Amino acid sequence: MRRCYAVVCLIFVFFAPSQVRAEDGTAVSKDGTAISFSVYGKGEPALVFVHGWSCNRSFWKKQVPYFENKYRVVTLDLAGHGRSGRGRSVYSMKAFGEDVAAVVRKINAHKVILIGHSMGGGVIIEAAEILPEEVMALVGIDTMHDFEKTYTPGQVEEIMKPYKDDFWKATDSFLEKMFVKGTDPDFIDGVMEMVSDASEKVGISAMEEMLKTSYIADLPKIKAPVWCLNSELWPTRPDINRKYVPKFYARIMPGVGHFLMLESPDEFNRELDDILKEILKK
Repeated sequence: MRRCYAVVCLIFVFFAPSQVRAEDGTAVSKDGTAISFSVYGKGEPALVFVHGWSCNRSFWKKQVPYFENKYRVVTLDLAGHGRSGRGRSVYSMKAFGEDVAAVVRKINAHKVILIGHSMGGGVIIEAAEILPEEVMALVGIDTMHDFEKTYTPGQVEEIMKPYKDDFWKATDSFLEKMFVKGTDPDFIDGVMEMVSDASEKVGISAMEEMLKTSYIADLPKIKAPVWCLNSELWPTRPDINRKYVPKFYARIMPGVGHFLMLESPDEFNRELDDILKEILKK
């Protein structure tokens, strides 16, 4: 997981933050955990970007410059990630949803579009249940592929065993499956290096809680429409998902992996912008 200095230098150049002006702040989640966030631009709706498993707000650096001139853009670090507090014993999707809700309330946003990558898809569903009046729509990024996908306790235990035995080895193996054939090796190294800042304790707990989530057993209680912008790595099943969320829509970006917002940011930003226009039109 740890790369040589030369590679780290390449990564710094490739993923260097854009020159944008942010207002940084801290919100207090329901359990008292400090949640660090940044705000760019002004107005409503506010776009609240939520990162995925073992990631942080820097994964949205290529979206901020594009959208901050049109919307108020918010990026945050979920508890246990980035600069947010790490005092929890369990990192559940519901608790992460409270993190997002705390930030929305802190910035006094009344019209919000939640955008969540990977694990962040489950997080924004939880946040939308907490903030039914504020959330206009949800946009999942390579997530919410199939609401009927569930795991038995035995399957969860089997999946988690490699992470508990050797977290970084299992994480490397997991990440390597998230890129399409022919992906630039420097890009892959860059993503893996960014994830290497994650916490083993947080990663194990969050993964386990994510795998336990079942939308069959606990139907999503959201009124807002749900969009997804997904890659082709895993099949997206809109017809299945509409049984649980009637207003579910999906778009597919071919030829990219799981981290599509970093791998092909120009195309991703245009696609996301089109989705936002559709949401606002309705």
